[in-house]
Amino acid sequence: MMLDMIPVGYMAKRVESKPDFLKNYQVEDIYSVSNCISDHFAYYIDYWKHNGFWMFNSPEDLRTLAKEQGLDLVGTKMFYYEAYAYQCHEDNLEWELFKPEQSFVTDVQVPAKKVLEGYDIVSFSQENAPECSYLSCNHMAETIPVNRHCLIETFDEAKLLLSQGAFKGCEPGPCRIFAVYSLVE
Repeated sequence: MMLDMIPVGYMAKRVESKPDFLKNYQVEDIYSVSNCISDHFAYYIDYWKHNGFWMFNSPEDLRTLAKEQGLDLVGTKMFYYEAYAYQCHEDNLEWELFKPEQSFVTDVQVPAKKVLEGYDIVSFSQENAPECSYLSCNHMAETIPVNRHCLIETFDEAKLLLSQGAFKGCEPGPCRIFAVYSLVE
């Protein structure tokens, strides 16, 4: 059951096919939140137009930045994200509430139409921008059941795996659970 999910924003990504190093033949492509395999549309942070979750409040905000700065969106896919309101420190398996960076305007516009693709678990050692996906970057999709986009099917499964310490030692924590949505335009 999804409880305490909060809208965190949008990102345009260049979705990559499963890399050869990832030994899971069910995975076709990588929809991870991280920028490690499927890149963000650009290194957007330098423009300081992101929200307090280091994403964009709307697809329009992202497209406006791309247009103003001449950033290419051709070949990208727009994603919408929600996150569980608590982050987990996998060393001690404790959950704590997290908030957006207050110096940025955070007013995420929830899309009218979206398709849930699955759940990603992402490191936040700096506690601002998403870092590595435990499933793709850390090869955990080789031992944990994932769908064709390298995401966990349910929130309950993602939270249970974290609570059981399945990702201990993957990346410096804390980490957060993200719901990954495709937009229906």
